This record gives sequence, C-alpha cells and structure tokens, in this order.
Amino acid sequence: MPLRFHFTDDDLVRVRLAQEPDVLWESLLSMHLLQTADSASVFGHWRGTVREQLTPRAREVVRLAPPTGYSPDFLTPTAGEGSVDAAIDALLGTPPSRVHHDLSELARSTGHLPRTAHCLREGNDTAIERLAVGTKEYFDIAVEPLWPRIERRFHLERAALVRQFAHASPGSALAALHPSLSWDEPVLTVTGIRIERDVHLGGRGILVLPSFFCRRVPTVLRDPGLPPVLVLPMALGDRAPAERSPGEAVGPEEPLDTLLGRTRASILRVSAVSRTTTELARRTGVSTGTASYHAKVLREAGLMVSRRAGTAVLHHLTPLGRAMVDGRGAVG
Repeated sequence: MPLRFHFTDDDLVRVRLAQEPDVLWESLLSMHLLQTADSASVFGHWRGTVREQLTPRAREVVRLAPPTGYSPDFLTPTAGEGSVDAAIDALLGTPPSRVHHDLSELARSTGHLPRTAHCLREGNDTAIERLAVGTKEYFDIAVEPLWPRIERRFHLERAALVRQFAHASPGSALAALHPSLSWDEPVLTVTGIRIERDVHLGGRGILVLPSFFCRRVPTVLRDPGLPPVLVLPMALGDRAPAERSPGEAVGPEEPLDTLLGRTRASILRVSAVSRTTTELARRTGVSTGTASYHAKVLREAGLMVSRRAGTAVLHHLTPLGRAMVDGRGAVG
C-alpha cells in the first residue's frame, strides 16, 4: 500500500534535514519497539530494564502507542526540536480538538480505547497534564540514558545525508534514503507503511528526520494536513561496529570519569539534554550547591553553557562538551 508525496518545484527547494534528534519521535518509536521482540540482540537488555522501571503514568502513555498500526499524531507535535522541555510544552499545547480526533481514530483503528484515555479524549485538563508527565517519565526512563548515543548516531547520519543531498537532485537524494522509497518526478512513493494515500505538499516541503528507534521502514504522520515529516531508520545504526548494549551501566573505568572525576563526568553526561540545576543534582545524587559548583567549573572549561529560563537556570553542552561525552574529545 504506497503513500505518494506529490512535490512542486517549491517543495523540492524546501526539503529539510532535521537539526537534532526529536525527543517525542524517539519516545514514540521506542514505545513501539518496547512492545515487540524485534532486534533482541541489540535491545533485549534495554527492553527488560525499561519494562521493570516504567511508572504507572508512563505505562498509560505506552498503551496509546500500539506496536503496529495507528498511533496518535498528537504524541509527536514537533520534529527536530531536540529539547525535552520544548517537546513537553508542545505536547501540553495540543488543541483539545486534535486530541479528540486522534484518540477517536485510535479507537477506530484498534477497536477499543484504553480506559484511562477516555478523559483525555474529552479534553480534561488534568488528563492532558498527566499525559505530559507520563511522557516525560517515559523519556527519562527509556530514552534519556541513551541520548548521547542517539545524538552521536544522529549527527553521523545527518552528515552523510548532507553529502548525499549535495551530490544529487532533491528527488534522487530522497529516493536513495531507504529501499522503500522511489522517485518518479514529481512523486516520492513510500511502500511498506500500511498507508495508501496521495499527499500533495503544496509548497510546504518536507522534513527528513533520521531516528534511532525507527526500525525497518520509514514512518509518517497519518494526518496529511499536519506539517509533512518523513522519519527514517538510521542506516548507520545497523552498520556501525558493536557498542555497549543500550541500557548497560557505565563502568567505573570510563575515561571521562578518570579525566574529570565521577561526579563532574556524571553532570556532563546528564546535560546531554538541557537540565536545571535541581535536575542535575537529583540525577547525580548531589546537593544543588554541589551541582551548581561543578556546572560552573564545566562552564569555565568551555564544556557547558548556562542560561536563565524564568526562575531556573538551564545547563546544556557545548560542541566540545558533547564531543567529550561521545568519546570524540581529542582535538588535533
């Protein structure tokens, strides 16, 4: 059942590559993977660990994302944003009409609606806030521990795609992204995703988003009226040499710990996603004052930047800090 994207000349010049991996797309697609036995040799340990740690609210969110078929579009309101705070804010800002529409579609697709989703479908503010909290809890448990690895893979993939688009026409470059894609100007056909539809882009262009947890075939939003996005499995992910299994604990022999000290190295790692000082303290098991002190040292070393957001201070990595977390800290 093919999906056909119809491009105009304006669409071809508006093909964009996401700048960062997307928090909510990675969360949604990992929920799909969590509920299957796919890729057991790579994700088996991760799957067992996550299933044991899921909170009740996180489990409610997973029930909205069946491993096959339709998942509500509102669970991925943005693409390529990178920041977990921005993603959760976007989720909270979902119009009630969108939530109602998508959950009604889920009920039609699966034949039932999870019991806890009925209040959500009716636009109950408390239910939407619970969904946002559950999504954040799920991300913290299932995705955040892998975020440095996800970012590393993403940027390797993106660099390869930039070179690919630089040496081919947009249509040809799109068709080369995955075996399920084909280009017959002005139409990009996507097969294997159980959606048969013609989507006329009408000058909106399309966003290409490589995803760590997207497996086998690309995926798209069901509603053609939403901003078009094409989510792709990371080709480099399957070809890369074996790494530490997802979810495996970081050992005491990590070079970053030796270089910076374990507490400071831990603060650097958890800052792969923007964190407040309080979050840094909670995640590394130190006091807020200690976390603030180590963040200051890392900031003065050029590994971290901090900015005020309301009453809080957000900390995130500089390119050098990210390179060190990724194991690419040596510079020539």
